Amino acid sequence: MTVVHLNKNDLAGGAARAAYRLHKALQRAGQESLMIVESRSSDDPSVRAFERPTAALPVVRRGLRQMWIDRQIRRYRKSRPRGYELFSVDRSAHASTLLDQIPACEVINLHWISGFVDYPSFFTRVPSSTPIVWTLHDLNPLTGGCHYDLGCGRYVVPCGRCPQLGSVDSRDLSNVVWARKQQVFAKVAPSRLHFVTPSRWLAGEVKRSPILGRFPVSLIPHGLDLEEFRPRNRERARELLEIPRDSRVALFVAEDVGNRRKGFSLLIEALTRCAGRIPNLLLLSLGQNKPEVHAGIPSVHMGSVNNNDRFLSMVYSAADVFVSCSLQEAYGLTVMEAMACGIPVVG
Repeated sequence: MTVVHLNKNDLAGGAARAAYRLHKALQRAGQESLMIVESRSSDDPSVRAFERPTAALPVVRRGLRQMWIDRQIRRYRKSRPRGYELFSVDRSAHASTLLDQIPACEVINLHWISGFVDYPSFFTRVPSSTPIVWTLHDLNPLTGGCHYDLGCGRYVVPCGRCPQLGSVDSRDLSNVVWARKQQVFAKVAPSRLHFVTPSRWLAGEVKRSPILGRFPVSLIPHGLDLEEFRPRNRERARELLEIPRDSRVALFVAEDVGNRRKGFSLLIEALTRCAGRIPNLLLLSLGQNKPEVHAGIPSVHMGSVNNNDRFLSMVYSAADVFVSCSLQEAYGLTVMEAMACGIPVVG
């Protein structure tokens, strides 16, 4: 069986790591698996970067489409509250050119595709003989643009008055995008599109969605290579990472610490309360940007580790406890990674 995975990128972020691990697991199981991404970081020959057409007319069209997409979101630049993550519409500057680069296959597996796959072009042009499996990594496919609603719940009605846009207009961009998605998916037969979610919560949200609720959904948790993620010698791990042996280490992992959904402020509040009671307390963090710690607590930041699972398992093994303080998660891949390394988890 030949499977083609579509994802925004191949390594950066939890969704990319989960998609890439599934791709490699299928290969190990003897299946033909190919990954096509907009942004490629690895040197894996089975990961193919989308090639943007370079002829004059496609370049102009792509530029105009991107300007139109940017203008829709830019209208809310001043009203959007800080701390929210991406707000993604259903359109892509690539339009239908992505479909021209997808080889013949038995299954197309969509993953995190915001800004990469153009919904109207893709779902109307993809061959009717090719079934589509969509592995969800957040709520975006069923909302008017947010990736996590943080309890808003407006996506079970036609969105509008979006708090993440800072909007009080019932006909705002979230409402427009929600309506466009509903129109696109109304034309897709339930037999052609199957959703996969890693958690019961996300499966439940799909089932109650007015946009996606009529499609079949299966619960398949993300997989993990237990040869890579396993308990390792703590003293050796701390020596490698230059962490004092007598430290009491709390580990926090987030690609973007500034994202309010990741709850870093809650962690700092908790650590501040613990600082006087726990000797040698140290915060170990992992992610793209270094968190600002103003609580008098020593900290060590390891930066971003995209495709080195063995090193990542060493970071987990150096900790006494892993702390997950997210307000909302589709699965919590880092929790599973920590558990696989034998580290207690506090949520």
